[in-house]
Amino acid sequence: MAFAFSTTLGGLSVQAQTTQGAQPAAGTQATQPGTSTQAAQPAANPQGQSQLTQEDANFLENAIQGSHAEVEGSQLALEKTSSQDIKDFAQMMIKDHQMMAKEASSLAQEKGMTPPDGPSAMQVTEITALKALSGGAFDAMYVNRIGVASHEATVNMFEKASKGAQDADVKALATKALPKLKEHLEMARSLNEKQEK
Repeated sequence: MAFAFSTTLGGLSVQAQTTQGAQPAAGTQATQPGTSTQAAQPAANPQGQSQLTQEDANFLENAIQGSHAEVEGSQLALEKTSSQDIKDFAQMMIKDHQMMAKEASSLAQEKGMTPPDGPSAMQVTEITALKALSGGAFDAMYVNRIGVASHEATVNMFEKASKGAQDADVKALATKALPKLKEHLEMARSLNEKQEK
């Protein structure tokens, strides 16, 4: 989910969700504000104690935002490219990342978070730049940024979560998604090589 179209770009504005009159749970202070269009909030039980570590909450937020960015960028590709290979890749991206966003959003809600409903502010800026391109310039940026760069960072982020997430459900989500994300990366690299010829 990285961008570029990375789900790992920029800081996150993540704050603890608290009950009325309660103080934020330890370790849930906001990180660098201002780069996400909607801040995800770690889950809180009635005593105000976080159910997710900040790192696990950040991972879910990044995963969801990244999938939204992948879908939006790929929808543009369907409109703008004349390459059937890129259209096929974009279709797969839309289908797979809509499912990933749905699964990650459901998990976030189960954990008491409010999942983001779109890409991060940085990702929106990159999608806007992509909209301004056409022809070969569009194809090159789409394949390079949404395809290769995004998925390199995303695979790295998901590998880290699959090994180090504290929450078992977050770890399982990351582990389940990894094979598909690696497939996306290999396909994007292949498309990128064709673009460079």
